[in-house]
Amino acid sequence: MTVRDILSIGHPALRRTAAVVPQAEIASERTQGIVDDLIDTMRHANGAGLAANQIGETARIVVIEVNDNPRYPYKPPIELTVAINPEFEVLDDETVVINEGCLSVPLRGDVVRSVNLGVRYFDREGTEHCTRARGLTAGTWQHECDHLDGVLITDRADPSTLCTWDEFERHHRDAFIERISRFTERVGS
Repeated sequence: MTVRDILSIGHPALRRTAAVVPQAEIASERTQGIVDDLIDTMRHANGAGLAANQIGETARIVVIEVNDNPRYPYKPPIELTVAINPEFEVLDDETVVINEGCLSVPLRGDVVRSVNLGVRYFDREGTEHCTRARGLTAGTWQHECDHLDGVLITDRADPSTLCTWDEFERHHRDAFIERISRFTERVGS
């Protein structure tokens, strides 16, 4: 198990656009090592997702997983997903305000996200996947893809909603969970 340091806001790697991973390099030792490190680091930090930029790698790779996560008990389950060169398409005009956190930013804030997405990516074996995501799951995809483009939640969040994790838990969590509950289902594969 290799747990890497998660870079914090201010580190230049978080602002770089990640490079596309050529299909011929997906099986490479380097790419597979980044994937393994992302999984170990995300799980160690109890994250719902992690992008390669967050560990200093500028490759278009993210991992996503939600399974009894103590940081996000309100999120619907997402099986471990390794996404190389992920892309998404917004399927309609429906949006939702999600109070998001980030392992690289010690704050949470309200971010407007699209509710329904079509998502395409390659897994670690190089197999292409096309799926749909809704609600909080769609928000997670958008958040992680933002990282690959050098975008942080502080760029998207309403500044008046920024707060620490503790203050979110103390003052805002219950209202957020009540508001978001109708957007939590994951649709199709």
